[in-house]
Amino acid sequence: MADLTAAPLTTADIRAQYGEMTRRKRLYGGIILVVFVALMMAGFRTADGRNAGSFYDGITHVFDYPNEVLAEASEKVTELPGHLVNFFPALIETLNIAAASTLVGLVFGTLLSLLSTRGMAPWPRLIPLFRRIMDICRAIPEIVIALVLIFLLGGGPVPAMIAIAIHTAGALGKLFSEVNENASLKPVEGLESVGSSWGQRMWLGVIPQVGPNYVSYALLRFEINIRASAILGFVGAGGIGYELKNAMSWGQGRYDEAAAIFLLLFITIVVVDQISSGMRDRLIHGAKA
Repeated sequence: MADLTAAPLTTADIRAQYGEMTRRKRLYGGIILVVFVALMMAGFRTADGRNAGSFYDGITHVFDYPNEVLAEASEKVTELPGHLVNFFPALIETLNIAAASTLVGLVFGTLLSLLSTRGMAPWPRLIPLFRRIMDICRAIPEIVIALVLIFLLGGGPVPAMIAIAIHTAGALGKLFSEVNENASLKPVEGLESVGSSWGQRMWLGVIPQVGPNYVSYALLRFEINIRASAILGFVGAGGIGYELKNAMSWGQGRYDEAAAIFLLLFITIVVVDQISSGMRDRLIHGAKA
């Protein structure tokens, strides 16, 4: 119990305590900053040593390759429209990979999130298990999963789609479970009182509340998956990333094709970002209204 006989704090005492707390906070912040800078310097020294001491020499040439690409692309600027048309089907394949993986990841992420949310899970004791499944799906990078699947299934868009879908399910499942925590359980309890099944309770009592947030996160993830599907093309997963790898590996003489692919990717990501941002704004504002 509090000591009611203690003398009340004066303004000077409160000011002194606040000043002491501020000084302690600054001291801790300074120590953390010093440790962070020391770790960064040690990390750079270690990286330079692992890189045969050529990090500081190579950093001065970091813009050499972009300059070569731009120089060759400017010399063959008249061929740029033809390259854009030529690589457009590969871009469509990349978008298909991203869309399919986002859709599959959305379905499984929704299921995992509902199975791992307290008050909604049909098997509460298995909540830690489903959360660890999401952690595993999130922890393994897409490129590692894709390399394993390419070894098993061969190259092509299917391994890329599966790899991105697995990672998407883990990432969206985590985000969705946090959204579920804020959902009201009263509709769920009302549906349960009239004998509804678990699926009916989730579909009618939870999804209408969290649906706009689900779609918003899924659209954001779709943007990320476009970049991921392009990167996976470098390991033989198809799409425009595979064409970019070939253009870059060939070297001088095909740098104009690499520039066209970079431009095509940039335009696509900007367009998708603008469209999805507008859709997310409408969903969020509509949900608030």
